[in-house]
Amino acid sequence: MYLSVIIPAYNEAHRLPKTLKEIDKYLIRQSYDYEIIVVNDGSKDKTAKVVGKLFPEIKNLRLIDNKENHGKGYVVRQGMLEAKGDYRLFTDADNATSIEQVEKMWPEFKKGYEIVIGSRDIKGAVIAVPQAWYRRKLGDIFNLIVQIISGLWGIWDTQCGFKGFTRKAVEEIFPKCQIDRWSFDVEILVIAKKLKYKIKEIPITWINDPESKVKFKGMVNMLLEILQIKWNAISGKYK
Repeated sequence: MYLSVIIPAYNEAHRLPKTLKEIDKYLIRQSYDYEIIVVNDGSKDKTAKVVGKLFPEIKNLRLIDNKENHGKGYVVRQGMLEAKGDYRLFTDADNATSIEQVEKMWPEFKKGYEIVIGSRDIKGAVIAVPQAWYRRKLGDIFNLIVQIISGLWGIWDTQCGFKGFTRKAVEEIFPKCQIDRWSFDVEILVIAKKLKYKIKEIPITWINDPESKVKFKGMVNMLLEILQIKWNAISGKYK
């Protein structure tokens, strides 16, 4: 198995079928083997059912169906560790970053980078549907705080849900992760940096979902978890 695509899903019955079909339409034309894994995070809608209906149409589709809600970090970790691919990519159910942009990752992996992450904040990135100005400002402030607290200097977009890893990186990093919800992306990168993994940011084209909302409570929870990540790193919990 060359590539595994992991999609965390919570109440995504409406958007997921289109995303899965578009991912499969692209990957089926490639020369390598692949799998698409949807990890249902205890959805209250028909997410699991709509994925099941696509099994006859998408032969490489798998479903991990959690009956309880654990958080995005938990299900991403679960999917990445159960995947079989030599390269493993997690991406969002809303298809904000289209799957063909994985092509930008292959040259970086060949250069020796073990983690390649999409970025909306570096030169070359395109925001197809811009966010509201206050959301952009909140994102800038949050990213600055992340870099100060976590030590991830030079990584300008820790939260983009389009991240690729080698098999070795997944197997060494993800079992050490402890954050199940808001700031799991930051924890992954902090652990990777401690383990001396080479991380590369690549510019992506990103389509903002107008329905997506940033709540103040969510920002507070993120900051609290980043402080927990910092403490975990200092106290040796990631060794």
